[in-house]
Amino acid sequence: MPRPIPRDESFDATLALIRDPYEFVRKRSQRHGSDLFETRLLLRRTVCMIGPEAARLFYDQDRFVRRGAMPERIRSTLLGRGGVQGLDDAAHRHRKRMFMALMTPERIARLGEMTAEVLRAHASEWASRERVVLYDALPEILTRAVCAWSGVSLAEAEVGRRSRELTAMFDGAGAIGPQHWWSRLARWSGERWIAGLVERVRAGTLDPPEESALRVLALHRDLEGKPLSPRVAAVEVLNVLRPTVAVAVFITHAAHALHEHPECRQRLQAGEAGYADLFVQEVRRFYPFFPAVMARTRRGFEWKGYRFPEGARVMLDLHGTDHDPRSWNAPEEFRPERFRRWDGSPFDFIPQGGGDHHQGHRCAGEWITIELMKVAVDFLARRIAYDVPEQDLRIDRARLPALPRSRFVIGNVQPCD
Repeated sequence: MPRPIPRDESFDATLALIRDPYEFVRKRSQRHGSDLFETRLLLRRTVCMIGPEAARLFYDQDRFVRRGAMPERIRSTLLGRGGVQGLDDAAHRHRKRMFMALMTPERIARLGEMTAEVLRAHASEWASRERVVLYDALPEILTRAVCAWSGVSLAEAEVGRRSRELTAMFDGAGAIGPQHWWSRLARWSGERWIAGLVERVRAGTLDPPEESALRVLALHRDLEGKPLSPRVAAVEVLNVLRPTVAVAVFITHAAHALHEHPECRQRLQAGEAGYADLFVQEVRRFYPFFPAVMARTRRGFEWKGYRFPEGARVMLDLHGTDHDPRSWNAPEEFRPERFRRWDGSPFDFIPQGGGDHHQGHRCAGEWITIELMKVAVDFLARRIAYDVPEQDLRIDRARLPALPRSRFVIGNVQPCD
């Protein structure tokens, strides 16, 4: 006989999750003495899981599907409708291959070069200002770089507006009230904007570069040989733009780590071989990004004596898995050196979603994130000098995504080259 999944005591835990999104699963798992437990979120039964073994189960495509798992209010703002994240099986693999074809090492390196160019251009402007709120300044920089790289034409007068819209799609997706409604409006406006560009590419009045995301997605055909609707093509172009702008969160956390751990800055300034990779990976492991991902069971099955019914919603704790003491020694300490000994397991390090690289589960934008973080860390550690004035640098873990309360302020910026 299968044993029952431990059940949370509360009738509905939605408010508890909102108040403590990054610790919700971990604290309750510890209370239950189990890697999984059942609760209600938005009045729907949900199995919450944590840890590398749970991650391995979660990314078993024979047992789980993504469609219909994420709450609609988050999915419609963060991801849009019809995109790759909501597909399963052959349709998902076909669309994912197209995305991975855009992420060649040469193309990603070029995006890094373009981002470095925009950062250098902004360094002089920052030098004329008394202070710069880093998290507020980064989205425009990343928007300029990724739009140019993706073949998305962007007039100078549009930069501010489109940057704010792309930021709102991830910065307000999990919010409540006016911020969430602004996020929905930004999603609608962004899809309308990109759909218009897609139609122009198809009509031959806009000619982006051959390998650009805009051209590839505008001309992409599904398994039946049909082009995507302009709106779905727009969703997928935004699935390149939005996550790239969201790297602003990780870069802000990297600046926080450089301030909190000056010995890391010194090793980066010295140009120690390979250290930037270790530092970037530890920032992605240590700092909270998005707390969890969701899926539904494809069919009923048993795992470790527990019975999962067909159609059950399951939530995997990303941040808690990245801090699991079974995988990481002293997980609450910031230690870039730990990645010298990491065995490359795809299930104990999942800051942007996990799974096996060979099975195609990893986030397609993961390589962009790593490249842009390395570019930004080099910029912050070696290309500019700045002061960090007194401010509230505590990480606000009730916020999605979590950030320093001050959004990280720097002052007296001076270019170094």
